Parts: sequence; structure tokens; C-alpha cells
Amino acid sequence: MQDPQSRTEISQLGEFGLIERLTAGFEPKLSNTWKGIGDDAAGISVGEQVILTSTDLLTEGVHFDLSYTPLKHLGYKAVMVNLSDIAAMNAIPDHILVSLAVSNRFSVEALEELYDGIRLACDLYNIDLIGGDTTSSLSGLTISVTAFGIAPEKRISSRLGANEGDLLVVSGDLGAAYMGLQLLEREKQVFEAAPQAQPKLEGADYQLERQLKPEARVDVVRKLRELDLVPTSMIDISDGLASEIFHLTSTNHLGCQLYEEKIPIDKSTYDLAREFNLDPTVCALSGGEDYELLFTIPQADFDKVKNHPDFSVIGHMTDAKSGNQLVTKSGVQTPLTAQGWDGLKTS
Repeated sequence: MQDPQSRTEISQLGEFGLIERLTAGFEPKLSNTWKGIGDDAAGISVGEQVILTSTDLLTEGVHFDLSYTPLKHLGYKAVMVNLSDIAAMNAIPDHILVSLAVSNRFSVEALEELYDGIRLACDLYNIDLIGGDTTSSLSGLTISVTAFGIAPEKRISSRLGANEGDLLVVSGDLGAAYMGLQLLEREKQVFEAAPQAQPKLEGADYQLERQLKPEARVDVVRKLRELDLVPTSMIDISDGLASEIFHLTSTNHLGCQLYEEKIPIDKSTYDLAREFNLDPTVCALSGGEDYELLFTIPQADFDKVKNHPDFSVIGHMTDAKSGNQLVTKSGVQTPLTAQGWDGLKTS
């Protein structure tokens, strides 16, 4: 019997602490295990190719709120979350499995709407749905998607591989998904207080789409191939820029110098954050769900990304003892803090 005095609450560890605790001692036994636990995707070697796979759970009430999330959008997003993990290994996804746990609150027609979103994602990204599982749930809806991709080993980028002096590069812009969520949560509260009130969502189409219907940056993988550029390390931004930087630096035993003025934030996102009395930089650093790609490249490859419309050089890797530092717009250097969302610390 478990000693009550030795009980550790899951919320004390959080998602990544729990994974580390539970998987300690699991070492690869097979020679074809290219990469196991601890990256955006795992890999199995097949000759000179690597089959990559990643899986994610989306749980009602934790990862999504059906009061403002259309089921078709949810199906689409569930696929994107997983395709993004394959893209974060610098690979193109090609197949998915989808499993559902669903309560009797949902009709067949509702699930068909969910699968309409899954089908749209498959059609647009040239992905095949090849199986899955369905079971009952006593509470709400849970979606599990497993994504696969295949790439030559020499072109794959994992979280490990960055070197001191490497440039830190990000695709797209940051913070929009978080501001879309803030807007939806605000209007939900208004509706609960006054059900006759009409939601005020005008002018925020970009932020709402980034939250409800994000896109996996598979296109970035193709652009990197066109540039003949293989990142030394890579990760997708699901939990916030700062958290992902910490993942890269801790994995590579390095530090980082991040420049606030270089962080790409869309003007409409910036303005919406100010409307909410929020710091746009904090939204970009800690908001999450942007599903952009964060990667490092040697300084010698700077010309390949300089002035590229999809990429922003936002900093560089330093030695570990320097830690992770944010250089503010005023030139002040301050320790970077990671406050990204953690589903196991919200309970």
C-alpha cells in the first residue's frame, strides 16, 4: 500500500517533469530506435530513412472549450497539432491515426462534423488517415492523433545539435493564438452574464483563426529544403517561445541571448494585446499554440535567411553559464523566464 506521506501530486511535477519521472530507466534496446522519448517526435531507422511518429491528446475542458470551438475546427486543429511535431523534426508528415473517447452527449452528426475537419486537414496537407480507435467516455470528448512522417536521416533536425554562436530563428509571428483565446474567453464570460449579448469579435479574424484553426508549418520544411538549409536544432512553438527556448538550451547545455525588438508580432496582435492591457512581448513569450517553428542555424548560413519574409533571426546561442537572457527594447539584459502553459499544472 502506498504511504500517504510519500504521495507526490502530479501538479507538482507538471507535464515534462511527470514524463521524465515515469520514463526514467527506459533505454532503447533495439538498434533501429533512432530517437526515443524527449523530442517532438520519435524515430525508427529504416536504412538511410527514418520513420518519425508523434502523438498528442486533446481533452475537453483542458485543451478545448466547445462553447466557442466548432467541431469542424477542432478536428482540423487536432491534426495540425500533430503535423507540427513532425514538421519540427524538419520532415514532411504523411499519415495519421485518430482515436476518440466520446460520451453519449454527442450525436453521430456531431462526430461527422468533427471528421469533416479531419478530412479537410488531410486533403490540404496530402495526409492519409489510416486507422485509429473509438471508445465511450463518461465525461466529454478526448481526441488522440498520431502522426507519421519519413525523411532521410541527414535532413532531420532534432532538439539536440545546437552549438554556441548559432543563430536563433523563428518562422511567422507570435502571440496571435493567445490573443484569440483571450478574446474568446472574454466573450464567453459576457455571454454567461448576458446571454442576449452579441459577441464582439470584429477586427480579430487573424487572431481567432490562429487559435481555432492553426496551420502546421510544413511549408517551412519545404522552404528550408529549397534553401539547402538543415537546422542544427529545431522545435515547434506549442507552449510559448520562452518555454521552447528553455527546451533547446537545456537539451544542448547552452544559454541564449534573445532580443525583444526582434520577436515578430503582427501589428493587429500587438494592438489587441494593448486593448486587453497585456504586454505584447509577454503574450509572444508565454502564450503558446502558435505552432511556428523555432530553430538554430550556423552563423555562416545567415545569408540564406536574411530578409526572408518567413523567418526572423531573434537571437543567438551562448555558453551555458550565461543562461537565457532577454535583451529588452531599451537595451537592458534580464533573465528570461518561461511561463508557458502546462496542462498538468492547471489542476
